[in-house]
Amino acid sequence: MTVDWGLALQAAVAAAAVGLLGALAVTAVARRSPAAAALLTPVTVVLAVAAGILAAARSMVLEGGDLTVVWTVLLATVPVALCVGLLLARRTMSLQHDAERAEMERQRDAEVEARRREMVAWVSHDLRTPLAGIRAMAEALEDDVAPDPSAYHRRIRDEADRLAAMVDDLLALSRLQSGQWDLHLEQLPLRDIVSDSIAGASLLADQRRVRLSGECDDQVTAYADERLLARALTNLVVNAVRCTPADGSVHVSATRTGDVTALRVRDTCGGIAEADLPRVFDAGWRGAAARTPDAATGAGLGLAVVRGVVDALDGAIEVANVGDGCVFTLTVPIGRRAAPPQSVP
Repeated sequence: MTVDWGLALQAAVAAAAVGLLGALAVTAVARRSPAAAALLTPVTVVLAVAAGILAAARSMVLEGGDLTVVWTVLLATVPVALCVGLLLARRTMSLQHDAERAEMERQRDAEVEARRREMVAWVSHDLRTPLAGIRAMAEALEDDVAPDPSAYHRRIRDEADRLAAMVDDLLALSRLQSGQWDLHLEQLPLRDIVSDSIAGASLLADQRRVRLSGECDDQVTAYADERLLARALTNLVVNAVRCTPADGSVHVSATRTGDVTALRVRDTCGGIAEADLPRVFDAGWRGAAARTPDAATGAGLGLAVVRGVVDALDGAIEVANVGDGCVFTLTVPIGRRAAPPQSVP
């Protein structure tokens, strides 16, 4: 069998020309839509092959029935080849998306596991510290060596209250992260929630000599779970009071912004390092190398609970440095949000 290299060259040139134009088109489309470019790729390949066959047929000066055979073959095979190419392209895209989604889920699971291990390590240390204090004071009372037994009793009660608060936060965080919290969503006036959060933190503010104030109009409402929203706001206020030095101030406000209600807690803590802002809501993180808890810092779970509440209520939480302190902004929907439209099969 003798190969007609001239004929092969003409077919190759025609296929290369069409393929080059197709490659340019695919490249241009890829800048806007990689998915469309993936579907266009097999079309370019089939058209390039068809162009090569047609060029060869013209070079052979086929006429009549011979040329009809060529066109018949092309008309029969090109649509099939296009369909096969498009199906393969879509399948390849689907596999790629599945792989990317699996990789994202793997990375997310790894991050969650790393945060969980970190939180367990910190909280375990935090739990041991008050327990050690309680044990030491109990032994001193048993041995009658406590210089002031009534003071020791008060310290034991305070440490027990701290332990109870930490366990409560841990349970709340676990239920929120696992989606096991039974939500009772309703339209809520926020004036009482704001005033209750201020009242709950007023004693701590007085002890630390921090000025605590707030404002909320009667018309400001939100569609949320009352217990969860109150807990989140209280955690934000207590965190702000603990981080604000003496003679500083903490101000709480609630305003309507578009279709959401914004609860803001502004303090004069001196601000948060920019590098630390992304970790503010991580469980156990307190912005310091030393993780030993005390009455001022807490166990580092309060803001993690706030983020869990926000996720459960379909809201948002952010923090920013403003002036001589920072502002925590918690937003929740004003009313019930419409369900997304369902696709019609």
